[in-house]
Amino acid sequence: QAQLVESGGGLVQAGGSLRLSCAASGRVFGHYAMGWFRQAPGKEREFVAAIRWSGWSGTFTNYADSVKGRFTISRDSAKNTLYLQMNSLRPEDTAVYSCAAGQPGAVGSDLEYEYWGRGTQVTVSS
Repeated sequence: QAQLVESGGGLVQAGGSLRLSCAASGRVFGHYAMGWFRQAPGKEREFVAAIRWSGWSGTFTNYADSVKGRFTISRDSAKNTLYLQMNSLRPEDTAVYSCAAGQPGAVGSDLEYEYWGRGTQVTVSS
């Protein structure tokens, strides 16, 4: 069993910052990748960022083009927590943000993650 719980969402003005957290329990951190996805009303869920790790190769991150240079994904294994630092927020970043964990063959595909949180709302006003 595994559980993911997101927090840190809220209302922020354009240009502001938020830090999302994803608290993990169970065996989530026994997996090899975690990611953030978002879904806005009327749109499909889209990939935001992912982090994967390996004792063999180290730690790697991936970002959607739309958030590169603005968002940073990280994890604290001691606290079993995943983070998404979001800077320079734009109205188009408004969405429900969910974290996921698994062993995806393609980190940008939401079909390849096994565990999901319920999401946290991020609203960016113009």
